Amino acid sequence: MTGWFSFLHGEVTAGDLLVADVVRDALRGASIPYDTAWSPTFRPAGLHLENVDPAAYTHLVFACGPLHSRRPAADGVPAPLLELHRRFAGCRRIAVGVSVVDPADPAVTGFDVVLARDEAAAATGAPDLSRHAPPPRAVPVVGVVVTEGQHEYGARRRHGEVARAIEAWAGGLDAARLPLDTRLDAQDWRLPASPDQVHAVFARLDAVVTTRLHGLVLGLRAGTPVLAVDPVAGGAKVSAQAAALGWPMVLPAERATAAELDQALDWCLSPAGRARARELADSAGAPRGPGLLADLLRHLAPGAG
Repeated sequence: MTGWFSFLHGEVTAGDLLVADVVRDALRGASIPYDTAWSPTFRPAGLHLENVDPAAYTHLVFACGPLHSRRPAADGVPAPLLELHRRFAGCRRIAVGVSVVDPADPAVTGFDVVLARDEAAAATGAPDLSRHAPPPRAVPVVGVVVTEGQHEYGARRRHGEVARAIEAWAGGLDAARLPLDTRLDAQDWRLPASPDQVHAVFARLDAVVTTRLHGLVLGLRAGTPVLAVDPVAGGAKVSAQAAALGWPMVLPAERATAAELDQALDWCLSPAGRARARELADSAGAPRGPGLLADLLRHLAPGAG
């Protein structure tokens, strides 16, 4: 069992892997034994093409993606599909759920059987096999908002170290991770253009992980639990704001370890974390009683010194 996900310089997509799952389910259902070859960069511990003995197999199945013989960007690397045909010449080779751009391409003609989802000259195609994948399991959606700026903190800055720690940890999360920012830009579609757009995204998340003060405040305003990390040694505005809001889940820079982050995120995703975030969202709105705005108005009053 192979696909573009099997090549060192190939591309791994969600659709490819779902198609591979569907094909493997069909093979298991028919009691047909198989192995799956993985790119060493995607699954280092998996079975890799370079370690496979083609003589051990009777058939090769290639699932999903386009069939073409274009070379990858890496210099001196042969076209992956042509190399696959060369190495597995003794196997019966079948492509399934693929796109055929040029039927005369040797990447196409090298297969004994091509079961295409679409062809360049065809007016219609077959439904992609990924639609037959089993229902997905639920995973949390986590927005990550970090900054490496704020140079005003001088020697107390730990922004770079904390950002790298969060990014390395987030890479191993079983979650849908969204890189986000509270910065606005009316010209760059990758950034929100208004606070309402920021709120719309935050309100749809299961949790926010942030080193920004407004990542904390706006996440809680949206009713979403926030794992806040203060990137300033000794604590600064993020810690102060968490205390002012009564939000307990803020870590100091020196505790931004994988174990601490895991524990903090677990609490954020727990019923207690969700309930506390909802309470803070419900209590947001126009300020009441003493506070910064009251102090401002007092200082602006006639006769104020």
